[in-house]
Amino acid sequence: MQKFLSFMLIVFLPLTIIGNLMHFNEILLFGLASLTIIPLAGIMGRATESIAIHSGPRIGGLLNATFGNAVELIIAFLALRQGLTQVVQASITGSIIGNLLLVAGLSFLVGGVKYPIQKFNPSIARTNTSMMMLGVVVALVIPAIFTLQNDTIANQLSLVVAVVTLALYLLGLFFSLVTHRHVFHFTEDMEEEAEWTLRKASIILALSTLAVAYVSETLVHTIEAVSHQLGWSEVFIGVIIVAIIGNAAEHSSAVLMAWKNRMDLALEIAVGSSLQVAMFVAPVLVFVGWFFGNPLPLVFTWPELIAMTLSVLLISFLCNDGESNWLEGAMAIGAYIIVGFGFYFL
Repeated sequence: MQKFLSFMLIVFLPLTIIGNLMHFNEILLFGLASLTIIPLAGIMGRATESIAIHSGPRIGGLLNATFGNAVELIIAFLALRQGLTQVVQASITGSIIGNLLLVAGLSFLVGGVKYPIQKFNPSIARTNTSMMMLGVVVALVIPAIFTLQNDTIANQLSLVVAVVTLALYLLGLFFSLVTHRHVFHFTEDMEEEAEWTLRKASIILALSTLAVAYVSETLVHTIEAVSHQLGWSEVFIGVIIVAIIGNAAEHSSAVLMAWKNRMDLALEIAVGSSLQVAMFVAPVLVFVGWFFGNPLPLVFTWPELIAMTLSVLLISFLCNDGESNWLEGAMAIGAYIIVGFGFYFL
């Protein structure tokens, strides 16, 4: 997989740069930028993981939590600067749904093909899904109920929700990394060696972040043209296309861990990433929106809210017993396909 991602980077990064300089067709540029971000996201993830291993479990856990959704944050920053708040809102929805249904579903399915029953720590899964219930059902649904299309109230309430949610997310990290660290043990041996030295990983992370920022700017600048020319709504682009692009490398890592029967880590990638989006990425984007003068209200459409809520409920039910199989994975993937077509026809 790493060789394939490296090959993608060698091919598509130069093509994206050339396309920018020669003003390629915007749909072609959108495709090139999308294909370039996937391997860059993978490299950022590998560098962050190496730094986390060198830093020890506590600081490493915090680093993984902070940089786990760096690509989505960069794309969203640039989209907010351009005023594409609907795309940013939709990408939040898409990341949550994609991680919960598509990534977890593929992990259950692929791992279940090789192992009839796979086990994981139910305490970790229950804590993450409980936090997801708070992040989605409370923090994202409440603003939609109480604002009643009043933009001023929506922005003010969104700011309050962002502050409270981010504070609870930080408390959750303190809970899992410090006070109750003994509870959050993985069922399998997690001894790992860093792929790169600390210095090398830090340099690679810095360079890949700059490259992601450059390519993401190209992606964001072509979204409106792609929306008009292909007839795709900005909601569909954000929920499905941008969310899958930003998480593709992470998706492959979760599935690979499931194939190796490391379901704790696979679920940590899937459910933990959704938790980061709901309780860390979304609040940060609210603050960034205020800074750019393009406030991002946490007021989602009812199809988005219902899709996110049902995704959380489904994955909570599937993870409750600490075991998974391929049929549960197929059910989650089926739910994602239905939701995806729903947003396509929306």
